[in-house]
Amino acid sequence: MSEFKELLAEQMKDEEFRKEYEALEPEFTIMQAIIDARNAEGMTQKELSERSGIAQGDISKMENGNANPSIKTLQRLAEAMGKSLRIEFV
Repeated sequence: MSEFKELLAEQMKDEEFRKEYEALEPEFTIMQAIIDARNAEGMTQKELSERSGIAQGDISKMENGNANPSIKTLQRLAEAMGKSLRIEFV
């Protein structure tokens, strides 16, 4: 197991930490989904920026969790990668 996973497993034993981590999980999921989709298309942030019309710096902020993209922004990113956006309540 990686050091990060070991540290996370240890931290998750703390109830307060676990609750905060789980509260942020949807944001982590969106961040990772953007990164994974972009990488699957073999695109750089710059290429995605050019195709979507969204500044590369803003894409970087979204991927690093420093911005909360709107649904419209997520749709633009999806379209630029030849994908569709699906949001679910589970």
